[in-house]
Amino acid sequence: MATGLEGHTFRRFDGELYRLHTEVLQMAGLVYDQIQMALESFQQQNLDIVRVVNERESQVDALEKSIDSAIAEILAKRSPVARDLRAVMAFSKAVTDLERLGDEATKIAYIATTLYNNEHTTPSNYLLRDVSVMGKLACALLKEAIEILDVLDLERAEKLLNSHDDLGEEFQAGLRRLTTYVLEDARNVGHIINIVLVMKSLVRIGEHARNLAEYAVYMVSGEDIRHAEIEQA
Repeated sequence: MATGLEGHTFRRFDGELYRLHTEVLQMAGLVYDQIQMALESFQQQNLDIVRVVNERESQVDALEKSIDSAIAEILAKRSPVARDLRAVMAFSKAVTDLERLGDEATKIAYIATTLYNNEHTTPSNYLLRDVSVMGKLACALLKEAIEILDVLDLERAEKLLNSHDDLGEEFQAGLRRLTTYVLEDARNVGHIINIVLVMKSLVRIGEHARNLAEYAVYMVSGEDIRHAEIEQA
């Protein structure tokens, strides 16, 4: 994991970058688990899982603070340049995306609470179909992005960034399906609004995953490809 970050003049600085990398990956793992649990609570109508998701948020927040402090200390004490500075900057940006990913997880869990605390009705399986499909796509994309951030594999990062936007397509297709359900039975409106909010969260999870891959590209190659037009495969 640390191979791509080694080689600074000061061995101690190598160690600091290694620890920073490790903490970022630890935060990424917590956030990934949060998202998976949030989706599980949504699919299984299990509100006990929602409480676990919310408890994990405090761990994510604590790691965010620890990483921010480590970054500030490295910048103040070591004045990194070139590749080392790129690594520190990229990790700083990655932490912001990871924190927002955690927010999306808690949002999904909150919506699950809203849906399943309703004493009158719960959404049917056909209404939840798109959340299930998009959830699997979003988790697969995020898992790959985290692995890329771990090994700093430029080829895998570029492959992810050039991949087709399946989440976006599923979102649009899901909206069309859900519209027909509203037309068939207006009583579905409340559930569908909440389901669309979850689907939007899943699209954003995919966007944050792509950001993580971009930071890996920046660390390895020095190329800042944010906002660049990525050719779709």
